[in-house]
Order: sequence, then structure tokens, then C-alpha cells
Amino acid sequence: MKLWKKTAFAGMAAATALGMAACGTGGDTSDSSTNADGVTTLLMYQVGDKPDNFDQLMEIANKRIEEKINVRIDLQYIGWGDWDQKMSTIISSGENYDISLASNYVANAQKGAYADLTELAPEYAKEAYDMLDESYIQGNTIDGKLYAFPVNGNIYAQQVLTFNKQYLDKYDIDISGIESYQDAEEVLKTFHENEPNIAAFAIGQSYNISGDYDYVMGKEYPFAVKLDGDSTEIINQYDDEELMENLKLMHKWYNEGLIPTDAATNTTGYPLEGNTWFMREETQGPMDYGDTILTNAAGQELVSQPITKQLKTTGQTQMANFVVSNVSKNKEKAVEFLGLLNSDAELLNGLVWGVEGEAWEKVEGQDNKIRLLDGYLPNTRMSAWNTGNNMILYTQESITDEMIAERDENIANAEASPLLGFNFKTDSVKTEITNIANVMNRYKSSLTTGTIDPEENVPKLVEDLKTAGWDTVRDEMQKQFDEYLASQE
Repeated sequence: MKLWKKTAFAGMAAATALGMAACGTGGDTSDSSTNADGVTTLLMYQVGDKPDNFDQLMEIANKRIEEKINVRIDLQYIGWGDWDQKMSTIISSGENYDISLASNYVANAQKGAYADLTELAPEYAKEAYDMLDESYIQGNTIDGKLYAFPVNGNIYAQQVLTFNKQYLDKYDIDISGIESYQDAEEVLKTFHENEPNIAAFAIGQSYNISGDYDYVMGKEYPFAVKLDGDSTEIINQYDDEELMENLKLMHKWYNEGLIPTDAATNTTGYPLEGNTWFMREETQGPMDYGDTILTNAAGQELVSQPITKQLKTTGQTQMANFVVSNVSKNKEKAVEFLGLLNSDAELLNGLVWGVEGEAWEKVEGQDNKIRLLDGYLPNTRMSAWNTGNNMILYTQESITDEMIAERDENIANAEASPLLGFNFKTDSVKTEITNIANVMNRYKSSLTTGTIDPEENVPKLVEDLKTAGWDTVRDEMQKQFDEYLASQE
């Protein structure tokens, strides 16, 4: 891999202007304003529901931001259900704003909606920028330019099978040897014999079966590279023997009652807390500190066994990107704020953990360790994954120095996907992609949950995908991927 921070942008040609007049630099600009005291207010959009104590959190945060960089943040939340449509409207209309969490990052960056941060980020957010794993820069570079300031969080991910420890203890079940789905079969059978009315493998309609692949457009689409094969070739993972074997296993489990009978239609899922499930599949990264985050969320002890590699992917690098609007007339100040948010521990921890002294307190003699207080309640803080640099977050007393060292070692050793940094341009095959999505909607849930026989139905799926235009999309995708790989040499 190239040293992206040092060389990715050297000597690049001037980018071709992208058509999208509403998102250009001309015309009306941001609603941000500078008052008589020289304090600039920046308008910022975030996804989700604002905390119950939002005003208190922002009063504390803005006091520090103003002291540091003469900026105040007007932070506005947009609910998950409205996010994509609302941000699309804001962008297409040229509405004034300064910063937001990225929405459809690649497409909107290519349209000119977001400011070019290639030079701005290293200059105005240098401390935070220097903390980023190089994969973040590679994964967010589009046509040679960087348009995002990513949240430094779970740079890699791996799939794990997670178990409800109360049942492991109750039935003295050993999971230490599990490294694959197949390895889990005997423990599932043991549990099912003892608890036939509780979901052994708790999966539902949205379940995505895993394998030794990375995916060009995500697991919802049948385009992948095989990590232990020819990783320069894009394949249909459903037409690969490894996935077929796992699909056959799921069908076997379904017929044996190890998977719920309503799995293909179940949209409610199984809460982490409680005793309604035995095994589930989860995604973990370095900032989860093993099963710590899952256990905290469940309010009961959970334990996991990994079934895939620790992999740095484009999807992980784009998990939570902050972007600066191309209509902002305060681009430098916006980037300076993002630099502060991602480097100032006092500022970020006050947002993510809540109000110091009410929700948490520092452990005496350990500046980076905290103890939670009775005031640490739901909806009284912002989420870590899409607020700021997880590497400067304080950790609870239960997170040992050894766990932190292991985190850093895992980050350093995680494998980079061959697709890292490849962003497929879909303009010429949009109709085919829509048709392919419709085909996948008919088959995927039933196949991945084991509800239907894969040996009978996968050939039908493959044929229907070809009719929908899979070969056309794959050929264009392969062409772009070949060009991308050649550019990395």
C-alpha cells in the first residue's frame, strides 16, 4: 500500500469541474455568521435524535470551542427516517450549511456537493489528521481528492458469533474451538435439545451471511472479491462454492429447528438483553475492546468467537465521515473545528460520555480512565461512532492497558482489502443495478436464513441476475477495478 498521507495527492492534475450548479462555490453561501466579537457560528447537521440534555451539552461544548477557535456550533439533528431525503434536498437545492455527517458520500462528492479537503485537512486539522490510519485517507479518496474528515473509530471489522453466556454456563457449553459456522453446529444442537423454544441461532430478515469476501457494493449485492483466491477478479459470491456450502448449512439448520421458522420475515429481531436467544452474529472492531461494548449494551455478559478476518475496507473507512459543504464561505473555520473536535479530549469526552461530575468522573491518578456515575443515563450523551476520534476517548476502569495495547496491535496487523479505496461509479449501469436489487430482494432473505434450498434456488438466482444485467454491471465494474489496481502500482 502506498503511504497515502504523503503521496496520494502529489502531482495530481486539476480535477474536471463537476456539473451541479447548486453545489458549486458560486451563488449564495452559508448561513454561518461572524458577530462583533469575531465569533463565527457554523451550521452543522447530524443524524439521529438529539440527547435529552442537548442544550446543556452544547452550552458546555460551545464555551470550550469558542475559547479555542472563536467558533460556536449550531448543531441540528435530522431523524434517521428523514436523513437521506432531507440531506438530498438540502444538497440539491444549494441550501446553506457548513458541516454535516456525509450522506451518500461518494455520489455527492462526485457531484461537487462537498468541499475538497485534500489540502485543508492537513493544514487546519493537522493534529487530528495525523492520528488517522492511512486507510482512512485511501478509502475516502475520490478521483485523487479527499472530501471527508472521517471519524477515527473501527478502522477494521470482523464478523463474530456471539453467545449468551448465561446459557453457556447453564449447560456447560464450550465454544473455544469455534472458528466457522460449521464449528458451531454441535453447540447449537446441544442448546436446542435443552431449550427447544428459544432461538438457537437468532437471525431475521436483514441477516447477511458472511464469508471470506469483500463486497464492492455491500453484502446486499452479488459483487465481491474472494480474499483467499484471485482477489483481482470480481465474482458473484452466490455462485461461489464457499458461500454455497454455508447456505446449505443454513438450510440444514433451518430444517433442524436451529433457525427460527419466521427468520425470512422477522423484522423485529432479538434484543441483546434478556434470554430469548442463544447465538447471534455481530460485527466487532478494535474500539469494541472484544465483547466489552456488546456486554455493556446487553446489560449481561456476552462472549464471542471470530469467524472472519480483521479487515480494513472502504465501507469501514466511510462509516462516519464529516464533510464541509461546498457552499460554505467558512471552509477553513469548519475544518479547524473538525480538527478541534477530533483532537481535544476534554471537548469530545464531554459530548460522548456526558456531563463530567454528573455522568462520570475521572479515576484518581489516571487521567484517561473514568468511572460512571448514577447520572450516566440513556439519551444524555452523543454516540461515539459518529461524533469524533475514538482514540482520544477516555476508557472505563474495566478497559485495561493490556486491552488497549491489543487494540493497537490489531489495528496495525489488520489486513487491507484489495477493494480498499475503490469506489464504483454506477452512472452507466443504474438501470441494471435497480433490476439486480429487485432480484436480490426476491431471494436473499430466504436463502441466507436457510428457509429455501440453495441447491435448487441459487441456480435460479444466478440466471435471474444475468437476465437483470449482472454481466453488464460486472464488466463495467471489473474495468474500473482493473484501472484502480493499475493506478496503485
